[in-house]
Amino acid sequence: MIEAEGLTKLFDDFTAVRDLSLFVRQGELLALLGPNGAGKTTTVRMLSAILRPTQGTGRINGHDIVREADQVRRLIGLLTEQPGLYTRSSGLEYMIFFGRLYGMSDDEIRQRSLALFERFAMPNTAHRRLGEYSKGMRQKVSLIRAMLHDPAVLLLDEPTSAMDPHSAKLVRNAIMELRDDKRAIILCTHNLNEAEILADRIAIINHGRIVAEGSPAGLKEQLLGRPQLEVQLDRPLNGQMRELEALVSVESVRGHVIRYRADDPQVTNPQLVRLLSGLGFGIVSLYEVTRSLEDVYLSVVTGEITREHNL
Repeated sequence: MIEAEGLTKLFDDFTAVRDLSLFVRQGELLALLGPNGAGKTTTVRMLSAILRPTQGTGRINGHDIVREADQVRRLIGLLTEQPGLYTRSSGLEYMIFFGRLYGMSDDEIRQRSLALFERFAMPNTAHRRLGEYSKGMRQKVSLIRAMLHDPAVLLLDEPTSAMDPHSAKLVRNAIMELRDDKRAIILCTHNLNEAEILADRIAIINHGRIVAEGSPAGLKEQLLGRPQLEVQLDRPLNGQMRELEALVSVESVRGHVIRYRADDPQVTNPQLVRLLSGLGFGIVSLYEVTRSLEDVYLSVVTGEITREHNL
């Protein structure tokens, strides 16, 4: 439903996005991650037919982002990082203004708006002026505006910024429901935990190029190697490393704690438990060491910075 092939955007002598290709299927959420200035917002603006690409093509549900820009704008729900609310209008007046642009009737706008205000824990606020809303409430209003016409494609730039934890969770739950309802979603965020919770696939962009892409689990294995495991014993090892190293790849031994990697933990872990028990050790715990998306992100971005510096 979202396709980009070779998208490039030049601003005079500066290349904001270069030769970027991606796709998002129906019912899939792609998280677009990257440092400030990496090209995330420019990419979203091209896909939403706000910016015309210098080169390359893009399609939203089969419609070309250049030749059929009006249709593309009607198909998408767009949440920008700076939504530009009209603070003198009430929340409902704001929705009526935008709903009419999408060809919705006033009754339909009121019904859907009030349901969405309720959904995002903002009952009885639709008639208040937007200037009276908190930052988090304004962000939720911007998301309601993006969802108002029930779009099949959502392009969301930092949807939970400035929100308290409860509000952010409501928005994340809503995004998951939208994805499960067969919409295609691109989410730009600096919240790596949020991306890991929501995303089916991750694309990391740096200096205008996608430098890594895959599922969260796939990227971890690709960039961080095999899962690392940790076993804690009831007493330190005393020279029995040879038997252990014949079975697993030991990475560190610190007192009672051993960290290791194994090609097939489902087979190796029971063998390890039997070996250690046979050597007289009690096993206090055995678990896989948590590897976060932050580890993947820093590995990619730091590696890119180092590579470009060396060049």
